[in-house]
Amino acid sequence: MKIIIAPDSFKGALTARQAADAIKRGVLRAMPTAHCVTVPMADGGEGTVQSLVDATGGRLVSARVTGPLGTPVTAIYGVLGNAHTAVIEMAAASGLQFVDERTRNPLTATTYGTGELIRDALDHGADRIIIGLGGSATNDGGAGMGQALGVHLLDMDGRELAFGGEALSRLATVDASGLDPRLARTTIILASDVTNPLTGEHGASAVFGPQKGASPDMVGLLDAALAHYAEVIRSQLGRSVDAVPGAGAAGGLGAGLLAFTNASMRSGVETVISVTGLRTAATGADVCFTGEGGIDFQTAYGKAPMGTAKAVREVSPGCRIIAVAGSVGPGIERLYEEGMDAVFAITPGAMSLQEAIDGTADNLTRVCDNIMRLLR
Repeated sequence: MKIIIAPDSFKGALTARQAADAIKRGVLRAMPTAHCVTVPMADGGEGTVQSLVDATGGRLVSARVTGPLGTPVTAIYGVLGNAHTAVIEMAAASGLQFVDERTRNPLTATTYGTGELIRDALDHGADRIIIGLGGSATNDGGAGMGQALGVHLLDMDGRELAFGGEALSRLATVDASGLDPRLARTTIILASDVTNPLTGEHGASAVFGPQKGASPDMVGLLDAALAHYAEVIRSQLGRSVDAVPGAGAAGGLGAGLLAFTNASMRSGVETVISVTGLRTAATGADVCFTGEGGIDFQTAYGKAPMGTAKAVREVSPGCRIIAVAGSVGPGIERLYEEGMDAVFAITPGAMSLQEAIDGTADNLTRVCDNIMRLLR
């Protein structure tokens, strides 16, 4: 029996690789002769770098860059096993983890550090870069990222704009003549399942600004600044980025990357499926185990377990798809309609959150052992 094991990470407990190993132990405990193939998964958000590095035999790279507050931070990105593809989570340099209730400020937060990570990847020989969009503390439309890569954003007096989304309201000139020339030879893939445009009621400021500390007045100011930024880009660079689905991802970083590079948008989970070769690995599979920390009705909308299920079904229509999770919420009936065969919670009983986190690996192994005994 061929078993494909393709979970996402169990955030706060296990990486996707560790989760896959725990599931595999349970499968082999019940069926020692099973042929297990493990493919760590992700959906473009947190954990994508680790999953793709693990899946391809790559390595992690550490870099000292500028955080969203303008102060130095240490960020990690991955170089995949082929040695010329880098994978970056923008949150590693510009994420919410670097701010708190007191310091968060989308008016001044910058993506400069994300640009520095891209530059570092180019220095390491990357000619293909996958960038996961999400978890940002910023709302600057990728302006800081562009500045780090050589773009000059100037006011009417020819002075470089300060960091942050508020300053974009004073933008007069976009000078891309100093843009790193290596970008013209680099394939950049933006991995995100966010389809929000840059501005408007569904844009970066209105939808994501409040979670970054934006008041209603700040949302209006930031939205107007991003609209002005998009108009200057359109008139001076000839690129219309405002209404592109996904342009509003990561505080508008999607728009900046579309404006200053030859980036293309792709589904986060589909990007991971392609890089890991999941479809090829799953050909002829009898059973597929997937999962993540929490599963509910939202899993149907671009999350890794649902993407995994659909990809495996394409190549192995008779494969049974089983999801395991630390917690199972409401609305999982939708998952059955979309192709899941069963969903199991792994917690054995009432316990504290810390106990559940500490016991994740053992609980995964035990539940998958029991599932395989039933299938056997």
